[in-house]
Amino acid sequence: MAASAGLEIAPAELAVARVLSAVVADADRRRTLRGVATQGARFRLSDLRARLLRERVFEDPTRLLARLRRRGLLGEIPGSGGDRAYEVPFPAELREMLTAEAGRLDAGEGGPGLTLADETAEIRSMDAGFLDLLREILSERLEATVEFGRSFGVEILARYFRGLFGEDLYFDALLSILHQYALVDAPLVAPTGRTTGTTGFHLALFGPPGTGKTFSIDDLVRGNPRTGVPAHGLPGRNRYCGGITPAQFLRVGAAYAGRTFNFIVPEFNDWFKYRGMVEPLKLVMEQREVKWETTFGTIGPYTFRSFFSVNYNVRTAGAQEYWATIADPNFAALEDRMLLRFHPMTRGRFRAVEASAERLELGELDFSLAGPLRDHLTLVHAIETGHPLVARRFRARPVRLDPGLYARLRGVSEKALKGTEFPKFSPRLKSRAVRLAAASSLLTYFGEADDGPLGIGRTEAELAQRFYEEEIRAREGRHHRLAE
Repeated sequence: MAASAGLEIAPAELAVARVLSAVVADADRRRTLRGVATQGARFRLSDLRARLLRERVFEDPTRLLARLRRRGLLGEIPGSGGDRAYEVPFPAELREMLTAEAGRLDAGEGGPGLTLADETAEIRSMDAGFLDLLREILSERLEATVEFGRSFGVEILARYFRGLFGEDLYFDALLSILHQYALVDAPLVAPTGRTTGTTGFHLALFGPPGTGKTFSIDDLVRGNPRTGVPAHGLPGRNRYCGGITPAQFLRVGAAYAGRTFNFIVPEFNDWFKYRGMVEPLKLVMEQREVKWETTFGTIGPYTFRSFFSVNYNVRTAGAQEYWATIADPNFAALEDRMLLRFHPMTRGRFRAVEASAERLELGELDFSLAGPLRDHLTLVHAIETGHPLVARRFRARPVRLDPGLYARLRGVSEKALKGTEFPKFSPRLKSRAVRLAAASSLLTYFGEADDGPLGIGRTEAELAQRFYEEEIRAREGRHHRLAE
């Protein structure tokens, strides 16, 4: 790639740079077919001008385009009808440079800094949202929420989602909400009394487009007023990352050091159009110290304590076989650090998604449990994280691990190993299944008589076993990435 120094964007060109970045992103998406590049990323000057007008940006873009051409970041190619056309040899890198330069101008400083205006203010706003609902629960619905929790559990939650979305879809919604409970990162206590882990985990849903992945990790969690879906997840603890580049995320991640949030990434594929992203993201997912050196400077060091819920697309063949479409060969290392859920587009799933969408548009879905569920989730989260408003009323409780659960999951492993000499699944999967069972037990916080550690019951163990069996089958269907 040609020069990677600053692009020397003038403040008056800032809006042009932002629109150009979006046009380049569109061009980059158009050049791929099922995740495989078919041509170079290209756009026409007339398309850029039209986009600028829609955004009410009246600055002339030609000076910036000429400067990018001189640096080798754009190439002019023959157009039609007198229109200019441009080819982008390094679309991801150009978008990154435009975004970084825009961030530098926004911050009014010499380096890229935070690319979002004020992440600290964003955190304060999220904290206020959580606090508002917690105070409302404590002042108006505390008794009702505790009473709801006395009989609540994963079986009731599963029944609720099964009634909404059917047998083929409910498990995805269930995993997404259990991931919300797991964000308390409650200690896991071994029978010896030692703490050997925590409940928190990263969640990834993957499969072809149109299988309901984004609905499960975003619409259901944060709510979507446009479609009438109420929020089921934690208030003020879910940071939406649509449109954020991985470099931007790594920068703003420093503002979350010492805090636990969930970062929702609706198109995880896009993050791996940027070279060298696996290693820093692996450190993030392992909650180790992050330090990343770029051409614009050094990010970090800081320690990340938050979690992810993401989705990404793969190419499928049949009900179980799939090919990863992410170019980085080390992406499997990240997959190994997430709780995965494979979404094949089967005939049954297509019909289920279609029927669910119809019922949603016709107003037939009854989200009656959304309010009580969210209240319960918020109160349990506050208790388990020691929030000062509840610390004197309720005691945080760890989850007690059960050797019987490990024996049950080991039986699943042995059954799978009998069918292959070279397993494609990792022993880490069993740890994810254990964490899922532990997160499920948090739903029973008010249902157990004493205030000691929460136990993992039969229903929670069965859920973990089902996940483990399905995930092993999905991993066995994984193939190497298709050649571009």
